[in-house]
This record gives sequence, C-alpha cells and structure tokens, in this order.
Amino acid sequence: MATQFQFVVRSGPNVGKVYPLEAQEISVGRDNSNMIAINDVEVSRRHAKVELRGSAYVIQDLGSTNGTFVNGQRVSGIQVLNPGDTVSFGEGIMLMYEAAYDSNATMVASSAKAARTIAPVRRPAPMPTPISVPPPAYSGQVPAGPVPVAAAPEKKKNTGLVIGIIVAIIVLVCICVSLFVAFAPQWALCAPVIRIFSNLIGPMFGYSTCP
Repeated sequence: MATQFQFVVRSGPNVGKVYPLEAQEISVGRDNSNMIAINDVEVSRRHAKVELRGSAYVIQDLGSTNGTFVNGQRVSGIQVLNPGDTVSFGEGIMLMYEAAYDSNATMVASSAKAARTIAPVRRPAPMPTPISVPPPAYSGQVPAGPVPVAAAPEKKKNTGLVIGIIVAIIVLVCICVSLFVAFAPQWALCAPVIRIFSNLIGPMFGYSTCP
C-alpha cells in the first residue's frame, strides 16, 4: 500500500492529536467547516490549504493574518512538505508532518526482519565445582589415629582453687585468734566480744576461763 501522511499537533490546543491526510485537497483553519479545524485565535477562519500533487503534499497559505511557516520559514507560495517538517500557523500552533504506514505493511516488515535475525548462541552453563565430603562414620569403624582425650573442664580447677583459699583463710584466722588468746592480758581476754573464744581456747594455753 502507498505511503500515507499525517499531521501531529506538537504545540497548541489538543497536543498529540493526529490529523490523517487522506484527501486530495485539505483545508486548514479555525472554522469547523475545514477538514483540519484548529480552534485558536492565531488561526484564521481559512488559514491554509494542503494538496496532494503526485506522491507528495504541498501547502499554501490562503492570505492568513498570522501566516503559515514551514521549518520556521514563512510560506509565500507553494511549499512542498517532507516527512519531519514542522508546519506552524502563527506563533503558538505547530504541527509535525510525518509519514504513516499501513499496519499490514508494518507487520510484513517486522516478519522479514525477524527472519533475518540470527538466534544468539546459547553457551552451556559452567559445571559446579564438586565439593569433597568425608564419608560418614559407621558403627565399629577403627579410627585412623589415637582419639584425643577431652580436657578436664576449667570449672573444676577453679572450684578447687576457691576451696583451698577458703581453707587457708580459716586456718589463718584460727592461728591469729590462738596467738591473741595466748599472749593477750587477762582483761583483754575477758572483754565481752572475746570472752567466748577465751573460754574455749584459754585452757589450751593455761589461762583460766573468764567468769
């Protein structure tokens, strides 16, 4: 199918709107009777005319107030339009002239392109590195070497050390008390706090007990 063309609004009212060019002669203006009606104060009632001549469209200004521009250049006569041209009506209205293709033609082109596409080569995934796992031990297996004996818990050593320190303190206290009872005067031994120890230990050192 032959190539078709269209206008796409880039600035002004209805940005993004598409106007297909499907007639031999197309009028552009603010009035609703135009095939391309643009409701803007910068657009004259009958602003311009687009006409198909051969395989291309041409545009002509119809004596509008604000003028018709193609790629920023004011149109003074008949201007041939090429895909990608920008057509402006005044300063605020700009349309893009584009080529539009039939949907069936697009599908054929896509199919042909797909047929020429070479499938990418799929490389095999790298093999995972084997992990060495020792064989499980079973009942009755003879060990390869001597079995290490588990060390004694640290807690037992600490407990024995604490008991030894306590015993040493008790012995030291008993020695100190015995020396005190042995060499202290009678009045000191019969003090209220020491009297109990004096009565218990005094006879051992030849002292009489306190009354």
